[in-house]
Amino acid sequence: MSTATYLAYDFPLLSMFWTMLWFFLWIMWFILLFRIIVDIFRDDQLSGWGKAGWLLFVILLPFLGVLVYVIARGKNMGHREIAQARAQQEAFDSYIRDTAGGRASSADELTKLARLKESGAITEEEFQRAKTQILSDSGTAGTHQEPQSATAAGR
Repeated sequence: MSTATYLAYDFPLLSMFWTMLWFFLWIMWFILLFRIIVDIFRDDQLSGWGKAGWLLFVILLPFLGVLVYVIARGKNMGHREIAQARAQQEAFDSYIRDTAGGRASSADELTKLARLKESGAITEEEFQRAKTQILSDSGTAGTHQEPQSATAAGR
């Protein structure tokens, strides 16, 4: 056997760490590159030609393009990401509220009722009746009442 056999001790520990560091930096480079590409498309203030220009710059000259992009537009990358996360959270909350059939709170209903009274759309008597109804509904909304069965109601 004339071929050399490489065992684990033939690859020094420092070389292994150096290789792992380069591998880690290579992965981080791709993560940064993809984040910048996503940020280019996410930016609503950038025109279509501006997006195309930045995209070509980042793809054709990747190291220089990413460096220049981070210097020129890096500060607002975080702001755009936070704004998108908030918009997604608000859309999700709105969807949940609409799907769950959430009704307006008693305070909101009383405010609307007071505006109607002030504008003259309803009378004082109608206002008091609706106010009583809203307050009685909100008082029983938190309590769970068992429905009466037909036999219990007939007794």
